[in-house]
Amino acid sequence: QVQLVESGGGLVQAGGSLRLSCAASRLRFGSYSMGWFRQPPGKEQVFVGGVSRTGGNTLYADSVKGRFTISRDTTKNTMYLQMNNLKPEDTALYYCAANFHVGSGISRSSSDYDSWGQGTQVTVSS
Repeated sequence: QVQLVESGGGLVQAGGSLRLSCAASRLRFGSYSMGWFRQPPGKEQVFVGGVSRTGGNTLYADSVKGRFTISRDTTKNTMYLQMNNLKPEDTALYYCAANFHVGSGISRSSSDYDSWGQGTQVTVSS
């Protein structure tokens, strides 16, 4: 099965930028869609954004649209989440996940994802 490892989290000031990475092993991109989720302290986990199986489509939550961008490096089997103009409300534990079931679409539901990374912490100071 695919294994995912997130990295790139840290502490940044509001208005700053950060890039998260999600490295996949065993299965290469093209076999599954990918998504990013986050869980703020004391709150429920929510969908951030995702990329379709072929990489032809992306989907973002309204709260991050225009600020966050998802990209993939198929050679390295790595997905990136570029986060710009960060806000304190972006503070959360960020997870990447793989969905083996979706064909060409992108799911917002965590229950549709089959493999998860361990998470990486992002903290944005005001």
